[in-house]
Amino acid sequence: MRHHLAVFPGSFDPMTYGHLDVVARGRRLFDELVVAVGRNPGKESLFGAEERVTIARGLIEDLCRREPAGAPVRVEAYAGLTVDYAISIGATALLRGIRNLSDLQYEIQQAVTNREVAGLETAFVVAGQSFAYTSSSLIRQITALGRDLSQLESMVPPPVVELLKSKKAQHHPVLQRLLMDERDA
Repeated sequence: MRHHLAVFPGSFDPMTYGHLDVVARGRRLFDELVVAVGRNPGKESLFGAEERVTIARGLIEDLCRREPAGAPVRVEAYAGLTVDYAISIGATALLRGIRNLSDLQYEIQQAVTNREVAGLETAFVVAGQSFAYTSSSLIRQITALGRDLSQLESMVPPPVVELLKSKKAQHHPVLQRLLMDERDA
């Protein structure tokens, strides 16, 4: 019988409750899950690659302790094309979360390309209603522009809120750019 290993790729900058929801559901669908922390060359990251891996590992270890039934999960950083990474570790599928119609349109295009180019299937899970409009980009904007970051507690776990507060206090360049963009608009 074939071992079904799925890769859930993303930049996870930062990891949200929506991401954790996809992980929890992926654990029920596959024999093993790899949360693959990548770099989007089109975006400047708020958290460095090592920070994102460390954050993801901590949150996922906590999730697996709270929900012991389910497939094992490991977190790894990768560079390059997602399909190349997935094939190199023997993945049978990519796991993707769908929040809304625009996600679906983009993800279907990616899934067809990945199947044609690499023979790799994609499994989709639809986000829970409370996660339908949460994105890492939105989290970064609220962090840059908001006064009270406790409003993020419904979107990201408490350790992430604390790390975001720290980045804001340090006047991180990504947050400063978002602030300047808003002022120039």
